[in-house]
Amino acid sequence: MIFHSKAIEHTIWPIMYNLFIEVPTFEEFARVFSVACISWFVFIMSSCWYNVRALTAEDLTLTPVTGVYVYQNNIYLKQNPREAPIKITSDGKQNEIFNGIPDWVYEEEMLATKYALWWSPSGKYLAYVQFNDSDIPVIEYSYFGEDQYPRKIIIPYPKAGAKNPTVKVFIVDTINAEVDHYFTWLTWVTDSRICVQWLKRIQNFSVLAICDFKENSNTWDCPENQQHIEESQTGWAGGFFVSTPYFTSDSRSYYKIFSDKNGYKHIHYINGSVNAIQITSGEWEAIYIFRVTNDAIFYSSNEFEGYPGRRNIYKISIGSKPIRKQCITCNLRKERCQYYTARFSEHSKYYALICYGMYSMETNISVLRVLEDNWELQSALQEIKLPKEEINKLEVDGINLWYKMLLPPQFDRSKKYPLLIQVYGGPCSQNVKETFSISWITYLASKEGIIVALVDGRGTAYQGDKILHAVYRRLGVYEVEDQISAVKKFIEMGFVDEKRIAIWGWSYGGYVTSLALGSGSGVFKCGMAVAPVSSWEYYASIYTERFMGLPVESDNLEHYKNSTVMARAKNFQNVEYLLIHGTADDNVHFQNSAQIAKALVNAQVDFQAMWYTDQNHGIPGLSSKHLYTHMTHFLKQCFSLSE
Repeated sequence: MIFHSKAIEHTIWPIMYNLFIEVPTFEEFARVFSVACISWFVFIMSSCWYNVRALTAEDLTLTPVTGVYVYQNNIYLKQNPREAPIKITSDGKQNEIFNGIPDWVYEEEMLATKYALWWSPSGKYLAYVQFNDSDIPVIEYSYFGEDQYPRKIIIPYPKAGAKNPTVKVFIVDTINAEVDHYFTWLTWVTDSRICVQWLKRIQNFSVLAICDFKENSNTWDCPENQQHIEESQTGWAGGFFVSTPYFTSDSRSYYKIFSDKNGYKHIHYINGSVNAIQITSGEWEAIYIFRVTNDAIFYSSNEFEGYPGRRNIYKISIGSKPIRKQCITCNLRKERCQYYTARFSEHSKYYALICYGMYSMETNISVLRVLEDNWELQSALQEIKLPKEEINKLEVDGINLWYKMLLPPQFDRSKKYPLLIQVYGGPCSQNVKETFSISWITYLASKEGIIVALVDGRGTAYQGDKILHAVYRRLGVYEVEDQISAVKKFIEMGFVDEKRIAIWGWSYGGYVTSLALGSGSGVFKCGMAVAPVSSWEYYASIYTERFMGLPVESDNLEHYKNSTVMARAKNFQNVEYLLIHGTADDNVHFQNSAQIAKALVNAQVDFQAMWYTDQNHGIPGLSSKHLYTHMTHFLKQCFSLSE
C-alpha cells in the first residue's frame, strides 16, 4: 500500500503485541494494486501513548515478532515502538531503485501485488526484492488537475523489446538485522529453506530451486538435485503466471500445477529432481490448490460435465491406491451453483464454500453455519425482469467456441434482435463462466432488448494448451477470427438481425474490437473500444514478450508490425467507431489511442472519440457513469433504437 502524507502527527497506542494497525483517513488510487492514503499507525505493545511523525510509507507488513515498512523506496525495520526504526536499505531512489515494492511492470504484469517482501514462517527472516529501473525508458504524460500548470507524470515503463529492470533478492535476519542476498521470486518453506522461481526473458523456460541456509558459511545453497524445470514447446510456461508450489509437511516435496504431456494443466507431485508424478489427468484442467494436508489435497477444477467455465472443489486422499477423488460441490444443487471457491481454517479442519453462481446452494454436508444465503437479493431479483442466460458451445473448424448469451426477458426466437458482442479475448482470460453478475450488459438485454454474447475463442484459458497457445507469437489474429466466426453462427440461429450487430471491449478487448471493425468482414455495423492497445510495441515488456517474443528482425518484428490497429485504418470507412481513453492511463498509455486517431484522420475516416481528462485505465467515478451513458447513446443510435 502506498501512503501519502503531509507533516502531521500520528497517535500510537501500544497495548500487547508488536502489531501495527493502520487506520486510513484519506485515500486515492495510485497504481493498480497500490492505494495512496494518509494513515495512522497504531502500535499495540503497552498501555501508553506515543506520537510519531508522519511518514510517506509505500508498504506496511506485519508479523507477531516485528514490523517493517517501506519509506521513499527504502525498507525500515521496527523491532520495538519505543526504539528508532532500523534502516535496512539506503539506496532506494524514486523511479530508479525500488526496495520491497515492485516497479510498475512487475506490479502489473508479474507479481500482481503491491509488495515485494515476504516473512519466513516464524518472522525471523525477511526476504525482499530490489528492482533497479535506472536504465529503463520512461513514459511521460500530463496530469491536468486544477492547478494553473499541468503536472508531468514520469513512470519507468519498459515496452516490448526494451531493457527490463534488473532484479535481486535479499534475505534479512530481522533479529540480528544483518543482510544476505540472493535473487528472484521466492516462497518461504521454513526459516532455513526457501523456494525460488525464475523465467527466461522469452518466458517458455522456468526453473524452481529449493535453497537451504548453511549456518557454517552463512550462505544459501541451491543444489541442482532440488531444481525443477518447466519448459513449453508450444508457447509460454504456466498460465498467466507460473504456478506456485504447495509443500508437504516434510518441507521438501511439493505439489504443483503445470501442463502434462497432453497439454492440460494438472497437479503433479515432485520430490527432488526425480520425474514428477502426475496426480490428476484428463481433458480438463486443475485450476487452483487450496490446501495440502497430511492426508489430502483440496483443489478446484473444471472437470465436472466438461464445462470450462465451471469451478468445483475436489478432495484427493494422499497415499490411496488407486487415487481416491471426491467432488465436494458437484451435486450441491448443481442447477443453482457450479462456480465455487473455498477458504480453509488454519489447520484445515473447517472450510467455507463461496458460490458465485446464480442462487444460493442447499447441501447435505454437515453445515456448521450459513454465513450468507443472499435471500434478500434473491427475493429482490424475482421482481426484476433479468435476461435469460444461455451457455453453450459452437464448433468452428474443429474447435469448440464456448459462449454465454444474455437474452431479453420476453425473448421470442421467431423475432429478430440486435446483437452486441462483448469481448476481452486476451491470452489466459475467460469470459464464459457460470457466475452471477449485474452490469451494463444486463441493462442492455433487459431494458433495451439487445442480445449480448460473450465468446471465448482461441487463446483463452482452461481448455488445454492447444487452445491457449494457438495465439502464441500471433496476437490479434485468431482472437478476431473467432469472434467473427461466432457471429456468423449466431446469425444462422435465425433470431439475430444481421444488419444490427456491434462489438465492444476494454483494454485487450478494445484491441480485439478495433481489429474486428478494421478487418473488413462486413459483419459489424459499429463498435466501441475503450483504452485499446493499438500496437504491441507500445505495451509492457513482460506481458507482451510472454506472448509475442521480441520486436526484432531476428525474432518476431514482422508480426509486431502487421498486428497494429493503424495498419487497418482504411477499413474503418464502412463502420461506426467510438474510441475512448483516459489521458492519465498508466497501463495502456493514451499514446495508443492517439496513434489510432491519427491514422484514422490520415485515412479520412469519420469516427467519434471521447477523452477522459486525468483518468486512469479504469476510468472510475463520475467519468464511469458518463462513459456508459455515452456508449448507450452511441449503441442505440447504431441500432436505431428510440431514446
